[in-house]
Amino acid sequence: MTQAPTEGPDSESAVEAGGYRQELKRTLGSFQVFAISFAFISVAVGIFATFDEVLVTAGPVGIWLWLVAAVGQSLVALVVAQFAARIPLSGSSYQWASRLGDPKVGWWFGWLTFCYLAIAVVAIDNALASQAFMPLAGIAADEGTARVITLVVLFVQAVLAIASTRLVGWINSAAVGLELALVVVVAIALVIVVAVTGNGSTANLTSRGITEHAPGYFAVGGGLMLAMIMGLATLVGFDSAANLAEEAKDPYRSVPRAIVGSVVAAGVLGMLFLITLTLAIEDVPRISHEASPVAAIMRDRFGAVAERTLLVAITFAFFGAGIVVMTACSRLVYAMSRDSRFPAHRTMRRVSPRTRTPVPATLLVLGIGVVLMVVLPGAALLELITASTILPALIYGATIVLYLAVRRHLARQKGAFDLGRLELPVAVCALAWTLIALFVLVTPAEALTAVVIVGGLLLLGGLFFLGMLTFDREVLESEPGDESAFRH
Repeated sequence: MTQAPTEGPDSESAVEAGGYRQELKRTLGSFQVFAISFAFISVAVGIFATFDEVLVTAGPVGIWLWLVAAVGQSLVALVVAQFAARIPLSGSSYQWASRLGDPKVGWWFGWLTFCYLAIAVVAIDNALASQAFMPLAGIAADEGTARVITLVVLFVQAVLAIASTRLVGWINSAAVGLELALVVVVAIALVIVVAVTGNGSTANLTSRGITEHAPGYFAVGGGLMLAMIMGLATLVGFDSAANLAEEAKDPYRSVPRAIVGSVVAAGVLGMLFLITLTLAIEDVPRISHEASPVAAIMRDRFGAVAERTLLVAITFAFFGAGIVVMTACSRLVYAMSRDSRFPAHRTMRRVSPRTRTPVPATLLVLGIGVVLMVVLPGAALLELITASTILPALIYGATIVLYLAVRRHLARQKGAFDLGRLELPVAVCALAWTLIALFVLVTPAEALTAVVIVGGLLLLGGLFFLGMLTFDREVLESEPGDESAFRH
């Protein structure tokens, strides 16, 4: 049994046992690690971006499906945390599958995660431009303008991510602090205003709104089921802290706690926010047809100044989420490249001796964002972003299956996060939930194009994988370092 991990030698010994040098700098404290996962989830951003879909597909009553998604995703987070507590290496599920399963299986975990993160950066920053910054600046809706702003944001985020991981941590800590304050303050203020004015109604919480007589409301793929996507699209990315495990202090404890804590906090705060927003709606049909219902509710209740304040906070939260995703994606590229399993791996594995960040890997993520913004037409870009909501469910489901297969062989770290006797029932329930989530995501007729895109990404990965099997097979045959380091 390994002794309790601490900052310093024991944390770095995990990297050495993995066959690597400690190239990345450990600068992230417990709250900063939590902020990375919470910023990726970004509950205020998720609700801001998807509340309109809930109102037009399921009506206000659809908010209660957030609670179902929060419980299910918390179960998944508990399983992911079990891995993070035992293999604190950058690359998260790629490392876990490679070292406990097979390097070939691990490569597919890495490829799926890379596709998801690379698309997510563009999705978040494009939403920042079109849904938050442009309304805040009084810029008329225009796809071309939104793309230019997105490119500027991507460039700024890349510069900051290259400059310092500590700086990224500070930015995210500030963004998360602001977001937590925003959700709590707005929720309390809305309750007070509704109580004082008498406007608003508890009946909103059970109202179907404009979907009252919609056909197929309760059918498979119908309006009620579509409302689940708000929680499924928002409560993801909590494993991003594991992608920065080699830059975290005391990763055996701080990373698992960040993973679980971020989902629980986001679930509770999100439900509170949704309830107060829904109670505060005065005219459900009018709000349901607003382009941004959250901003409209704020404007109705507190005036234009409050609406602009909300947009400032949401813009900052979007920015924090985007830079976290970019950083996490670059660390995954770095992790796969140092194992010679990523295109141009000799370049992508390089770390700046001055900033101790993977500069080429970060520039790659930036480059992909630029290409997607410049090349893809609006409809295609939207379909690609929609497809990215399916990828995390696939990744989490595969991770849980992996855990059930190898859990008896996982090395136990004294003092690290551990579910003990609850691990098996939690993992089984998490797998059942992930299958339900996948069913919800792929069942609607609108999801067909997204499913085809995911198939295309798998085909593209398969071509590169076959190339490695043909010309560089040895890199997929064994893992660097001590093969027994993370097993017992």
